[in-house]
Amino acid sequence: MYTVNWGELTPEKFLEEYWQKKPLLIKAGFENFEDPLSADELAGLAMEEELESRIISNNQNTWNVSHGPFEDFSTFGENNWTLLVQAVNNWSEATGQLLKPFQFIPNWRIDDVMVSFSTPGGGVGPHLDQYDVFIIQGEGKRHWKVGLPDASLEQLLPHEDLKQVSAFKPVIDAITEPGDILYIPPNHPHDGSAIDNSLNYSVGFQAPNSQELISALADVFIDRNIGEQRVDDKDRQKTASPETLTKKDISKLQNFLISEINDDNLMSDMLASFLTRNHHALEILMPVNPFTEGSVVEYLKDPEIFVRPVLGIKVLINEQNGDLYINGDRVALTDETKELGILLAKNQPLTAEILKSSLDCLINVQLLTSVLNMGYWYID
Repeated sequence: MYTVNWGELTPEKFLEEYWQKKPLLIKAGFENFEDPLSADELAGLAMEEELESRIISNNQNTWNVSHGPFEDFSTFGENNWTLLVQAVNNWSEATGQLLKPFQFIPNWRIDDVMVSFSTPGGGVGPHLDQYDVFIIQGEGKRHWKVGLPDASLEQLLPHEDLKQVSAFKPVIDAITEPGDILYIPPNHPHDGSAIDNSLNYSVGFQAPNSQELISALADVFIDRNIGEQRVDDKDRQKTASPETLTKKDISKLQNFLISEINDDNLMSDMLASFLTRNHHALEILMPVNPFTEGSVVEYLKDPEIFVRPVLGIKVLINEQNGDLYINGDRVALTDETKELGILLAKNQPLTAEILKSSLDCLINVQLLTSVLNMGYWYID
């Protein structure tokens, strides 16, 4: 289990002083850090069709981007390239454990753990990200420079698949060693270059933009065939300038739109569904033969049985309506199933002993059977 060594900081002070405000380097943030996977294991994942991977290389200032899956890495040489694999936490349980120390931030903000392997000189060049990230140094060392937001930075496109920025003045200029944690807020330019063969683990946090939320809301209106009510115009007065869209009419239409979305239940349902959808591939484990309530009870008579969530699955409890949301799906909870729903939302393996009290209630057995048949949990 990983625990952050905050030093003089605490999670509360970090959120107050650094979160989305300024970068921070925590030396030996994870003491005696051990890599959750090896470079060879990462290379193996990059050979899989389901995972998103790429190699960024720089040969005499000529940048190139190759997309996986990969069959051979020997052609890239021994220097100046980086392999990046997205959402490794969806396929490596040990890598997923790196999310636990950062759960002082709500789970809905978490995106994934991207893992990179770099040869000496390898990096992706100076760039900006639109999300918060904790970068954990694994094996090897890396030279990092991090700056502050600067509107004067020039956007560069050295390759059609690679966005960079011009040179910036660093406020952090340091060598990271195993266990060091570098926090970088959105829109802060940064550049990391490997000193020797090294692994890095980037714990990224999503923050939806208004386009994504408006699009998701529009989908809900269309799918549910709601929002068909027309603007009420019964107080219309004679106009002397029919060619003008007046401020009064603009205000009326704006208020009409606001009233249409001013429904807490509708909005919370849309948000919980949207925020639990995974942006990366998952290994959904649909059972060959559907579980029955009886078979689930029989399985859980074995004290060594675990009910495990699929790696990387996103689960939330919606405080507004009290229901459980899994990978975009809403699962209704009752007073009887609320406790089991909370256990499922914690997204941790459940033992037969933990589930023992829940199985005394048929409706709980039905809930557990349902999520097993959806392929979101499995019996091990």
